[in-house]
Amino acid sequence: MLPADRSTQLFRMEEARRQTQHQLDLIERQITRRMTALIPQLGRKQPGYRRGKPPDPKTFLERYRANLAAITAERQPEIDALSRKLARQDVAIAVLRERLSLRALCA
Repeated sequence: MLPADRSTQLFRMEEARRQTQHQLDLIERQITRRMTALIPQLGRKQPGYRRGKPPDPKTFLERYRANLAAITAERQPEIDALSRKLARQDVAIAVLRERLSLRALCA
């Protein structure tokens, strides 16, 4: 392959990696958005709050963590697949960069 073709291939591989990372970031933002929407509902389930008892932060955190785990578990197969793909892309990009740098040294 010509060096220009390799450079083009590297550019395409880096772009594909950026898109994969963007998909992972998108999933993370969606999970964050869902959890943010749930926060008001999590705080309302505290019995006795209106009778002068202060809210228990431990209970709120337990409910928050349980809901976060449930929402994350729904998307976990997709997250795992994208993470594996990202790792493969990182390795392929590193190998191609190494080849390009060796070519530059030999030339």
